[in-house]
Amino acid sequence: MWLTWANLLTFCRFCLAIPCALAVMAADWRSAALLFAVAVATDLLDGPLARRFAQATPLGGLLDHATDAWFVAVTLAGLAVAGAVPWLLPVLVVGAFLQYMLDSNALAGRPLRASWLGRWNGIGYFVLAGTVIVQNALALPWPGRAVWSGLAWFLIVSTIASMANRGVAWYRAD
Repeated sequence: MWLTWANLLTFCRFCLAIPCALAVMAADWRSAALLFAVAVATDLLDGPLARRFAQATPLGGLLDHATDAWFVAVTLAGLAVAGAVPWLLPVLVVGAFLQYMLDSNALAGRPLRASWLGRWNGIGYFVLAGTVIVQNALALPWPGRAVWSGLAWFLIVSTIASMANRGVAWYRAD
């Protein structure tokens, strides 16, 4: 059952990633903010919609999480090109998601096994990208580059910690 409203929303978010990053790189902050807001709305709606119509599946969950990782990694890469965040962050987002997917055996149809830290990191990626985009779109003086940079480096450290924790757990399981 691929053709569902929830999957359509997820696909829309997937398609918004590159235009959002391009808008960021062009310093078209209002367009980036609009694209980011639509992406967040689709993320907030796809899961409840799938559950409401009894269309939630492990594959749908995987697609939702993969699309989230894609969207934030591409948007953060656009922010890295713009000099707002370190390049290491979008690279780690991709690496952490791949580890999460493989560790969960998601390709074998198993549901994703979330971790507390991984979940908060995922939220933090959206918060960081959204904060930078909205601040620039609204020409707000605060929070500034020091706050973005601090949050970015905090997310880098917490993502590495999350990946190390998953790696140790995987090693101990074998």
